[in-house]
Formats: sequence, C-alpha cells, structure tokens
Amino acid sequence: MPKVYDVSMLIHEGMQVYKNKDDKRPSFETTSDFQTGSAHETRLHLDAHTGTHIDAELHMVPGGKTIEAVGLDKLIGPCRVIDLTGVEDGITRADLEPHAPKAGEFLLFKTRNSFEETFNFEFIYLKEDGARYLAEIGVRGVGTDGLGVERSQPDHATHVALLSKDIVVLEGLRLKDVPPGAYFMIALPLKLTGIDAAPARVILVEGLEPGPLTFA
Repeated sequence: MPKVYDVSMLIHEGMQVYKNKDDKRPSFETTSDFQTGSAHETRLHLDAHTGTHIDAELHMVPGGKTIEAVGLDKLIGPCRVIDLTGVEDGITRADLEPHAPKAGEFLLFKTRNSFEETFNFEFIYLKEDGARYLAEIGVRGVGTDGLGVERSQPDHATHVALLSKDIVVLEGLRLKDVPPGAYFMIALPLKLTGIDAAPARVILVEGLEPGPLTFA
C-alpha cells in the first residue's frame, strides 16, 4: 500500500512565522459559541503566506499573474525530494548539479530547515545562481522547507528568476521524515483569486504511479 506523507505545516497561533513578525501570526477568533448562539464558529485572521503556501508571480513581479493562474497540472504530479541537509548557507548551482535536475521536474529541497520548529534568521535558501540554473533547465516547480525561497536579496533575484519563468514556488514544507526520492505530489492551495499567494495542504505519496491525468 502506498505510504502518504503530509508535508504541510500545522497552522496555530504559536507557529513559526517569517522573521517572527507579529503581524504575520495567525489568530482564531470565536465569533459564536454555545453560550452566545446555537453553533460554534471561528473567524480566521491569516496572512496568505502562512505556513506551507504557494507564491504567485505577483508576489515579486509587478503586474504579475495572481494565484489562480497556478494550474493544478503543475501542482499534482510527480516530484523528487533531494537531500541538501549538508548545505550550510544557501543552495547553489554546484549543490544542485550532482542531483541532475531535469526539465519538467518538481524538486523539493530537504534541508536543515525541516528540523527546526522556530524561525531561524539564517535559514537555508536558494541562491540566485541556483535559481537561474533551474530556470535554464526548465523545471516545473521548486519546493523549499524554509518560509522563504530567498534570504537577504533586496532585488528578490531568486523569486524573480523562478516566477518570471512560470516556475511554481512552494514554501514552508516539512520534510524531516521524508526520505529522498521520487513521490507523487498533491499540493492544493486555497481556491483564492486576485492575490499573491495561498496557503496549501501538501501530501506526498510514495510508490504511486498513476496514468496520465486529465484536468477539467
């Protein structure tokens, strides 16, 4: 029986958020309970980049495409988890070349980030030369276990190199318990429109080789 890994972050008020910024922390507001009404209801206050999420081109490219433009054909299909736990700073072209990325692949980076439950300002990220290398190859998508695919880049070069080439950027994965290798990925963002990102539930299925998929 195929093994399923849920590689999504748990969303809660004390979770890890980017740069520990209070305005990025999710909060849950009880709007009705059994003392005030006949049902229990909750309102979410949630940044679009909370936890595991997908970036749209608009996030870093002025006038770029919004989140509904990221098609399910890019988010459901084969992927490969590669072991980059030995990387100490940022992922470079030299770190990626031994893994022989291929056109159309969706690559998920397993780094030391997956083993940290609090935000590390020195998190592992994808350097510009690594992003440009993957863009030249024409990968389908890039997934990282950091809350950002870049760090300390005022011009957002890593994001722009990927998003401007219609390469999916998936951030905030939890890959601690996932061995490197091939998987079938299902990454489903909230069905939002007109904005720059969406939280997503992402699962990896080991040993699943379905036939061609048709998206209606």
